[in-house]
Amino acid sequence: MDTVPNHPDPAFPRFHARPGKGWINDPNGLSYVDGRYHVFFQYNPDSARHHGICWGHLSSADLVRWQEEPVALRPQPGGPEALGCWTGVVTDDGGVPTAAYSAAFSGLESEGGNSRVVLARGSKDLATWTQDGHVAAGVPPDPRITAVRDPFIFRFRGRRFALQGAGLASGRAAVLLYSVDDLRSWKYEGIWFSSDHPLAARHLPAEIWECPQLVRVPDSSGAETWLLMTSLWLSTDHHEHPNGVGYLLGALAPGLAGLPVFAPETGGKADLGRDFYAPQILPLPERTLLWGWSPESTGSEDRPGRSPEQTDDAGWAGVLTFPRQLSAHGGALAVEPAPELRAYRGAQHHTGAAGTLTLPLHAEAHVTGGEGRIRLVLSSARRQRTVFTEAVAGGDELRIFIDASIMEAYRHGSVTTTLRAYPAGGEVWQLELPHGASADVWELRHPGQA
Repeated sequence: MDTVPNHPDPAFPRFHARPGKGWINDPNGLSYVDGRYHVFFQYNPDSARHHGICWGHLSSADLVRWQEEPVALRPQPGGPEALGCWTGVVTDDGGVPTAAYSAAFSGLESEGGNSRVVLARGSKDLATWTQDGHVAAGVPPDPRITAVRDPFIFRFRGRRFALQGAGLASGRAAVLLYSVDDLRSWKYEGIWFSSDHPLAARHLPAEIWECPQLVRVPDSSGAETWLLMTSLWLSTDHHEHPNGVGYLLGALAPGLAGLPVFAPETGGKADLGRDFYAPQILPLPERTLLWGWSPESTGSEDRPGRSPEQTDDAGWAGVLTFPRQLSAHGGALAVEPAPELRAYRGAQHHTGAAGTLTLPLHAEAHVTGGEGRIRLVLSSARRQRTVFTEAVAGGDELRIFIDASIMEAYRHGSVTTTLRAYPAGGEVWQLELPHGASADVWELRHPGQA
């Protein structure tokens, strides 16, 4: 399937990859195998509720046309993942694709929660999976650790290591380190990094760091730069995460016994919107890609949302973001839309236009120049609701994507803003440009559509 272009719900995104029904959240197991991208994700195919979590699976040869694959992992009655198959990665283990993921044995959905790392083996094409319940890592016997989850595997100086996110009894968030010379038996090396570090306290404020990831990213300076990214969990969160996702950039060096030591230098937010969480990164030889989860939003008076009852009636919840390309520039994270997304450009509605522009329900706007504030609003005869606003000056350049109820704004050389908004009857998207700014606007269409 190419997403779900004929879905009956007008708020359903037509160009962001996801199944036509059910709940989705964290992207998992990002892989590139034999010319195809594979995106797994937490998935309840039976309802729009966060329950009975499986691993769904989509694949694509071009990041534009997506095919829905069979469900990869399911909760196994009596097994360690009986309560759900949670966040994890797919790695190569001697030529065998292997998923390493969290299997919860206490409430990950409520007060922190703990999990073990469980392995499943896949076929060469990642289409079929065998779950035998093998536990590769349990909860470390450390009284300082109150919550643990979300394994991520990386390589450094020829060795394989893993991270897990954690919460500590002190109220700090942390990352745990493991040596993974044998994928079936991880060696716990200790609390590796925590929010005791001043830069982490500033840029990664949380009670638990979820979905920690450590990858090397291209740096325009030519430096060997490593990116630590974490999702910032608070006990008051309930599928809306106002702290969002933070990052640190720095250097990685070998320490005692060859274990990696991270020295952060700068940091910031990985996305400036409220509706972005639990991303996963796919490091490739030629580039570094990221997908994130954008949950449904209950909104506010000024920001249109959906009630839980409306989400239940719609039968679907959660969106995966467009694939994003990461790099470091001037000591900061730079996020761009994957170049392949240009294939979605259809009829051009505006060329070099200024002033206030009416946009299609599915659109890309490329804005350049100007001094002042851009505003993206939902407008009707009765009211205007501002969804997104940002100041621009001089040579600023933005690419804004609207796909029904999700908006992604990419500012060149900076990070993205991801927001959810649901047009009501009679509302249209309008883009208000400041003096001197102009925009090209395309309606999105699937390749091959007239």
